[in-house]
Amino acid sequence: MLRLLRRAINFFRRRVDSTQEQQAEFPKGDSHLKTKKGVVTSFYGDYGLINGSIYFSYHVVTARVPVKVGQKVAVLVEEDPVTRRCKAIKVDILCDDTDNSGPSEPETRILTACVTFVSTEAVYISKKTCFSLDIVSEGFIPFKGDWLAVEYSLLPGTSNIVAHSVKPMACRHVEKVRITNLYGRNGVIDNEIFFTKDSLNIPDGYTPQMGDLVNVVMVESVQFCYVWRAISIIPV
Repeated sequence: MLRLLRRAINFFRRRVDSTQEQQAEFPKGDSHLKTKKGVVTSFYGDYGLINGSIYFSYHVVTARVPVKVGQKVAVLVEEDPVTRRCKAIKVDILCDDTDNSGPSEPETRILTACVTFVSTEAVYISKKTCFSLDIVSEGFIPFKGDWLAVEYSLLPGTSNIVAHSVKPMACRHVEKVRITNLYGRNGVIDNEIFFTKDSLNIPDGYTPQMGDLVNVVMVESVQFCYVWRAISIIPV
């Protein structure tokens, strides 16, 4: 009788341990995991962005299917509780539903891209993809290295992009920071904000000088070892 009782206790212990292991593998109660649907807004070979803000790498895409901009996806998102940045830990490619009931308006999407070249009339985000400066948001002149949010649609039946509007992907305003470096027509503010006089809005008659206390409007950009570029400086 005692031997049978011990066997029963051991059996239930194994069942409890198994249940706990399953719960550990599937953390459904984790408040930082969320399931969302979205669209791939940019892709760079082995990583990209969903809805312009959710980072994902190709190895989390299920079935290892090819990924392209504009694809609809279901994504399991992990949110950092401190920075609030989101990272995909699982991405499922969704099949588009077809509707042949009649013509429809092209779907508008958002593409995040880095400026590779700027001419007097156009902004290039690749060798073949460019758009007119006329659709850029007022008061902003793109510069090589700037990160942009491009609202676009695809021409029906093609992969050609039609851009509708362009604005900085991220824009911030800081007050009372000092110019810490000057070299030629370029400079640095607060040791972390790059600027160049070739694309800088400043008051008439003002020339930036070392040590000046200024208010700054800046955009996210890739400039040497800096990730912000000042587009406007106003002396305090």
